[in-house]
Amino acid sequence: MTNKQAVWLRNDLRLDDHPALSEAQQQGPIHVVFVATPAQWRHHKESPAKLGLKAAALKDIADRLAKLGIPFTILETDWFQEVPALLKAFCLKASIQALWFQPETPWDETQRDAAVSACLADSDIEVHELDYDLIVAAPVKTQQNEPFKVFTPYYRRWLQILEDSQSSPYPALQPQGEAYQPEKWPYQWAGEFRHDLWPGDEENALSRLSLFGEIKLQDYKKQRDIPNKPATSLLSPYLSLGQLGPRRLLATVQFFCGEQNRDWRHDDWLRELAWRDFYRQLLLYFPQLSKHQPFKPETQFVHWREDAAGFDAWCEGKTGFPIVDAAMRQLNQTGWMHNRLRMISASFLTKLLLINWRQGEDYFLENLIDGDYASNNGGWQWSASTGVDAAPYFRVFNPTLQSERYDPDGKFIKRFVPELAEIPASKIHNPPDALRSECGYPLPVIDYKSARQQAIAAFKDLPEK
Repeated sequence: MTNKQAVWLRNDLRLDDHPALSEAQQQGPIHVVFVATPAQWRHHKESPAKLGLKAAALKDIADRLAKLGIPFTILETDWFQEVPALLKAFCLKASIQALWFQPETPWDETQRDAAVSACLADSDIEVHELDYDLIVAAPVKTQQNEPFKVFTPYYRRWLQILEDSQSSPYPALQPQGEAYQPEKWPYQWAGEFRHDLWPGDEENALSRLSLFGEIKLQDYKKQRDIPNKPATSLLSPYLSLGQLGPRRLLATVQFFCGEQNRDWRHDDWLRELAWRDFYRQLLLYFPQLSKHQPFKPETQFVHWREDAAGFDAWCEGKTGFPIVDAAMRQLNQTGWMHNRLRMISASFLTKLLLINWRQGEDYFLENLIDGDYASNNGGWQWSASTGVDAAPYFRVFNPTLQSERYDPDGKFIKRFVPELAEIPASKIHNPPDALRSECGYPLPVIDYKSARQQAIAAFKDLPEK
């Protein structure tokens, strides 16, 4: 009897550097399966753009598996709770002996995975739950076996583990049979996305990773905070869907650092990848983070303002603060936002408008093509001073000073706030009222100094926990 193996793809939509695919194929012929859960995705605020990219990635996978003669099935249901029975029926019908997958870290996903494992075990179907899809999948803990709550010591330990347990990318899949014509899937849940900016196929993702390493990696530290320069990797949409494997990312950093005579351990982009691991692993140790709860319990008592008009102005890029408005319009037009601008716009919403961070967290997820629950939640709680290793409550970004520092010529602002295109650089960061009137650009929705004082007062006397 053929020892048939099923590989369940989830948030690891790639064929390159894929442990479940590689290890399963060593045990027998594989059948790849993906379960679409559109109602659950909408409940989790996944954006139409991200779903569009997800559909493109799946189509690319279907086409390439067909060329390798490897069967690929897409199942569909609404909710995670329906997945165990659906996968069980699939495995029984296809005479599958074992299911392989990489676990995820958010709470709903961990509960789904546990239910699937239990359900298949009842039918004598082996379940191989592999390591998490992280650069350092092993637990990164203190000497007291506690999870780190501050990034810098976490990073030191993360690097130490990485040096001791490096592994190369997994080998490519082997052809398994005659090529076939892939089944056409309607992907009715897919939304529109900027495929001109982020083509959905894996070949493009890998090519862009290599080009980033070759051209931009060396100057990443110097230029990463300047939104008008194409200095960042622009790979986050692919990272959010697992289209690039962690060992491939590490190998790329190590190779190009070697080419550039630099120590890969001190690479700033690698440090950013460590932040992703940090936030994802935290969800395992502190499940309240998956349930819209702050990491710092005392911040539950912050009195957030109810300000529908202020929130709408922020969403639409009409706050009267040019750098904030340019950032939000970039998000609305492209589905992506530069990381420095994410911090500026998040700080503006939570510290100056004093609007609940959860509203901003949801808005980002609903619009970002690279929406990643762990990183998005971690970033918002950092900005709002409610999270692990968060900014001190008295740290409030001054958007005008941030603008002058990171967009000194106003080039980024002019690109996304065209009504200010003719304003001289010396005035564009905070245009005088008369110029605003001439351009049809709004007055500031808040006074920075008084708003900052209110934010500090809101946090200053919270009860200690």
